[in-house]
Amino acid sequence: MSTNTHTNRLAGETSPYLLQHAHNPVDWFPWGDEAFTKSQQENKPVLLSIGYSACHWCHVMERESFENEEIAAIMNEHYINIKVDREERPDLDGIYMQCVQMLTGQGGWPMTVFLTPDGVPFYGGTYFPPEDRQGIPGFQRVLLALSDAYRKNPGQIRQSAGVILQNLREINSAAQSGEAFSEAILESAFRKLSRNFDHRHGGFGGAPKFPSAMSLSFFFRYSHRAKDKSAREMTELTLRKMAEGGIYDQVGGGFHRYTVDDHWLVPHFEKMLYDNALLVSLYVDAYQITKNPFYRQIAEDSLDYVIREMTGEDGEFYSTQDADSEGAEGKYYVWTEKEIKSILGEKEGELFCQYYGVTQPGNFEGGNILTGSRTYEQVAKRVGTTAEQVEEFIRESKKKIRMAREARVKPYRDEKALAGWNGLMLSAFAKAARAWDRPDYLLVAEKNGDFMLTHLYREGKLLHSYKDGRAPLDGYLDDYACVIDSFIELYQSTFDFKWLKKATELAAVMIELFWDDENGAFFFTAKDHEKLIVRTKDFYDSATPSGNSLAALDLLKLAVVTGRDEYRVKAEHVFQNASTMAAESPSAFSQLLCALDYYFAGAKEIVLAGEKTAPSLGEFKKRVFRHYLPNAVVLFCDSGDKDMPLLIPSLQGKGPVHGKTAVYVCENFTCKEPLTEGDEIDFLLTQ
Repeated sequence: MSTNTHTNRLAGETSPYLLQHAHNPVDWFPWGDEAFTKSQQENKPVLLSIGYSACHWCHVMERESFENEEIAAIMNEHYINIKVDREERPDLDGIYMQCVQMLTGQGGWPMTVFLTPDGVPFYGGTYFPPEDRQGIPGFQRVLLALSDAYRKNPGQIRQSAGVILQNLREINSAAQSGEAFSEAILESAFRKLSRNFDHRHGGFGGAPKFPSAMSLSFFFRYSHRAKDKSAREMTELTLRKMAEGGIYDQVGGGFHRYTVDDHWLVPHFEKMLYDNALLVSLYVDAYQITKNPFYRQIAEDSLDYVIREMTGEDGEFYSTQDADSEGAEGKYYVWTEKEIKSILGEKEGELFCQYYGVTQPGNFEGGNILTGSRTYEQVAKRVGTTAEQVEEFIRESKKKIRMAREARVKPYRDEKALAGWNGLMLSAFAKAARAWDRPDYLLVAEKNGDFMLTHLYREGKLLHSYKDGRAPLDGYLDDYACVIDSFIELYQSTFDFKWLKKATELAAVMIELFWDDENGAFFFTAKDHEKLIVRTKDFYDSATPSGNSLAALDLLKLAVVTGRDEYRVKAEHVFQNASTMAAESPSAFSQLLCALDYYFAGAKEIVLAGEKTAPSLGEFKKRVFRHYLPNAVVLFCDSGDKDMPLLIPSLQGKGPVHGKTAVYVCENFTCKEPLTEGDEIDFLLTQ
């Protein structure tokens, strides 16, 4: 029998975040007609609470307020209460986050918004403590004051809601500027971003500090384009400092969300799938540029973490892991000196503590967040051994520590699979697989691609979220953009035409469902989506790439593959909508800058032509993919398939040379002489 005192309507949902609130004393509704009909019938305002399962402060507000019987009674008496998982409903999160940012100048989660019965916001904020604290009004006082205002001053409430709604519509209805966009935007953006770079610790700005993977990706591109050494050095400094810091899980691999300090030491300990996907791709780039094995190790350890901790039986990638376990933030990841030595022994434990900076006082609430800024040579000198022996010991002792950690209570894992985030991680596995010729990673990528086509694809359209056999939500623009990109990456890693074909099909659907024929660029929601108070068009990068920016890059790549110039034209319309904003605030448009770099550089078409089973094909693939080629599309022309050149115009007229596998490199509508020797390929690709 259930021991829960309360059960509300969230008990029938699949979202782990909503299920976490299913036994609150609050009479929660999921988003839907039932809640708003009740609000209209009873003339009560709606209290909308938005968060996600790995959000630390969401858990705090639940414990303090939503599990508080007195506060819950006020909510139930005066409001219709709706709980939303922002990861399931990014459309709602985007609309109401714009509102909160307008009202307060900032945003975040948990998000708390008060709505009229027709869904229009009239007040909002983020976290509220149960009682007044540090200048923040207490939640109970806010609830009573707004309820009183709603009853006594309905005209004022309607007026406030009307002003907010008008502002929301103006924000989301801006037409393209019509201004010409030029290559100069890339130089200007690099200078602006550089001014905010932290030359001591890496990254941008101060505390709290986020990885900013897309800005760093743009820096690598800019370094490649402008032969600018400083852009590469800044990116490498950041990647090294992050990998040595507490933001990186030194024992298990993978990155936490961000650090509360400016030097990457103390993270909020949640792990997000998308952060790790974007950072792994960046570390793969770093390896291709530098050939430094350190970057490869960090990327592979992070991918191994995803396989071990974040991958389901059907090949799906899970969404997040909590910061908390046993009610304490970071408890799963923090160690004392005594714990380390009890596992490894006194002598070996001391060496481990030397390497990872573990001390008796600790560096985090009496414990230690492991950091890896010491070299094998430094530790070897201190303890009187060789660097090789230290390296071997650390490798083996880390396994023992990880095994011991497995006995701890693990942070909660959100096991829903989101199409867009799965696409980002699939891309990371595909890139790593071909960069290092890792067939095991390629199998993971292919299995995930098959999962998405089986569970997140229905009647030609993408679905957004899958869990427990249910996928109730249609895909958003970000889902299409990320999955199309991942299928292009998977094609380049496998040369299996089905992935390229599916990417092209999804691009056509994306244009049909999301394109704004009047003003250009893509809406966030499809034309047949549930009608909301405003239809948003988002260009800003959040923690994940902007759907418009990534869609533009997808279309530029597919224009090369298919020869369809209308794809390029649509990408240009996206740039016309957003390039002025990107020039003013480049940190919020880094993915757009990457797409613009691709546009102005001109795609490099690389075609490998020959028999799919020929040993030379595998050798040439390795040679091509060892290089950093940010603006290349790599295609395969199977000498045994006569129909393929008809489907991909770029392949026409290309084939083996004198029976040998050949590599064709084309730029600016001109192809070089086909190459059949490996050294010639390396030379041409590095020019």
